[in-house]
Amino acid sequence: MKEIIFVTTNKGKIASAQEYLKTTKLIPCEAELIEPRSDDIKEIAREKVIQAYNIVKSPCIALDAGFFIKELKGFPRAYVNHALDTIGIEGILKLMEDKDNRECEFRSCLAYYDGTHMEFFESSSHGTLSEKVRGIHSHKKWSDLWYIFIPDHFHKTLAEFSEEDFTLHQLKKEDSAIKKFAHWYEKY
Repeated sequence: MKEIIFVTTNKGKIASAQEYLKTTKLIPCEAELIEPRSDDIKEIAREKVIQAYNIVKSPCIALDAGFFIKELKGFPRAYVNHALDTIGIEGILKLMEDKDNRECEFRSCLAYYDGTHMEFFESSSHGTLSEKVRGIHSHKKWSDLWYIFIPDHFHKTLAEFSEEDFTLHQLKKEDSAIKKFAHWYEKY
């Protein structure tokens, strides 16, 4: 069985990744990686996977994601964790009060590096912002944004999804960066 090290402190990302890796053992490695100041999630993922490789000295993956709200000129972009730590999802909703255009999207980039070869896997998920916080906690949750993000083709936030909703959502949306990586790595 193949193995891959995933350097992250986000347990939701680890749970999601393991769902897609069928013939690969995922080895989580908790390490704080320094994120460069950039709006470019691909550049951040690249820097993080190089740092991760320097820690584990073995092929590994690192992931970066951003959240982009059209009405707010893309805010918070790659600075989503900072926005959540400072104003939180309630603050984001406050910024969106009385705004008609509630379009937003998650973008993610997973970087693989084995010391020589680097690959990138990108994805996006479009949707709208809810008017208020909705839903319950889930082990799949990557971010508090799940309480306010309504994916295209749905009328529920991710935090309101049932298992059936998640299954349907997987069929309707673009494959995640993790899923794209899993498909590539298991054939690599």
